[in-house]
Amino acid sequence: MMSLSIPSAPNSGLFKAGYQNYDAQDGAVLRNIDACRAISGTVQTSLGPYGRNKLVINHLQKMTLTNDAATILRELDVVHPAAKLLVMASQQQEAEMGDATNMVIVFAGELLKKAEELLRMGLKTSEINVGYERAGREALRILEELEVDSVENVRDAAELAKAIRTVVAAKQSGNEDLLAHLVAEAVLAVLPKNPSNFNVDNIRVVKIMGGSLEQSRVVKGMVFGREPEGTVRKATKAKVGVFSCAIDISQTETKGTVLLKNSKELYDFTKGEEAQMEAIVKELHDSGLRVVIAGTTVGELALHYLNRAGILVIKVLSKFELRRICRVVGATPLARLGAPMPDEMGSVDVVETMEIGGDRVTVFRQENEQTRTATLVLRGATQNHLDDVERAVDDGVNVVKAITRDARLVPGAGATEMQLIDRITTLADKTAGLSQYAIRKYAEAFEVIPRTLAESAGLDATEVLANLYTAHHSPATKKAATNGRKKSANDEDDDSDEEFSCLGVDMENSDRTGTLDAEDEGILDLMVTKSWAIKLATEAARTVLSVDQIIVARQAGGPKPPGPNPNWDDDD
Repeated sequence: MMSLSIPSAPNSGLFKAGYQNYDAQDGAVLRNIDACRAISGTVQTSLGPYGRNKLVINHLQKMTLTNDAATILRELDVVHPAAKLLVMASQQQEAEMGDATNMVIVFAGELLKKAEELLRMGLKTSEINVGYERAGREALRILEELEVDSVENVRDAAELAKAIRTVVAAKQSGNEDLLAHLVAEAVLAVLPKNPSNFNVDNIRVVKIMGGSLEQSRVVKGMVFGREPEGTVRKATKAKVGVFSCAIDISQTETKGTVLLKNSKELYDFTKGEEAQMEAIVKELHDSGLRVVIAGTTVGELALHYLNRAGILVIKVLSKFELRRICRVVGATPLARLGAPMPDEMGSVDVVETMEIGGDRVTVFRQENEQTRTATLVLRGATQNHLDDVERAVDDGVNVVKAITRDARLVPGAGATEMQLIDRITTLADKTAGLSQYAIRKYAEAFEVIPRTLAESAGLDATEVLANLYTAHHSPATKKAATNGRKKSANDEDDDSDEEFSCLGVDMENSDRTGTLDAEDEGILDLMVTKSWAIKLATEAARTVLSVDQIIVARQAGGPKPPGPNPNWDDDD
């Protein structure tokens, strides 16, 4: 109880020994902001088409080369509690939209940076929170007015590619047209009658090393990166049975010793097993099965009889893949070995073994127009490149899922953010009280997106931003920039739908000003993805700001176990 009498130990009698307590007086909020800015600074340089890649080597020494924020943060083991809040917000964005995870982190980090400036000016966190909340609501409302286009027909490949292109360009700049068309083709192959029932999981990716990205293609059906087990390599219009159990003679439960007296007994010893196996395979053959998919092992004896019966056998060891192949062929996985009932069997039009770039793969293909699963066979030089292309495809597919919910598009390349700055600043001018400073800083935080895009493209960010501010603020450019916009029928008499500029950052810098018309160039972002990103980033920033004390318990567990003795082989 000695510590109670020492005045310099706050809360010493309150918590167990080993607790750490950081209070607002120690600058807990500012320390949290620093940690969050460190994490946002890490992924900020990876934003946009020219974003830098990160080489992350995790605790298992697995190397990941990517500019996808969700992947970077998943591989980094972030332990700081406040920074974890930002990571969780980006994970939520990944789960909800599958894209714009980087924007969540970067924008939340910038909001906190601006909040730090306000705190140093003397504002209270509560005033900043009120201002941020109001500005966040206004940003979502303004976003609704910035629609410039929408995907009219989800079943039109060109319309879909229009929305997919920008998302893929952010990950794989230069290959966006090729990949957007591949993704659109794969999506249209599996799109159900009601597009809102579209399942992202129905589009698979198989990566085969070698060749170039141009050799990638879409296969209607599933592709497995292995050959069939037996000698039968092809089947058409075949009945399929899926077995999740081993296709082998079941082992006895007890161990026994067998005494064989002569060669005849030895010869007859396995006869019973062979007869039993032959009967099972005959049963399978008689039921009409011509393709067997095994979830685990296939015994040598079973394989011999299956080959003799002309049945194609393939092993699919992943239980997730097994579930998907069941969906493709319409079969029920069986946990017992024996002939399936007619309703437990599936059917497939073509099963064939193909050679793609030196790798033998087996393709399950349905010939009809609509299929349950489509597979993108990606080709590329290195495994890391293929992984990154897969992430770009994944983002593209997720965008299609979001389009089925809300097909509206807003200008990309930082044009939307510039508009939000302009309009939220106007709101700050009309607001009374101290929260107006927070609203103004919230608007300024959007500047980080066009600034980062310009910096990563090697442009003079200050000059580009000055051009963009001028364009988005002066009425002359607004009219000039919106001359070509097609106005829909309900726009004509609607005065609230104010004309606005679509000027964004030109990363190619083709006209030397560093700006371009995002709508004319077809750089369009999905409105619903952006609105979720703004919502989650604002929430994350406000949560971090509302923390004024961190109390950390001592980690569980006793002393560390002794490591290996380096001198174990010394004699003395």
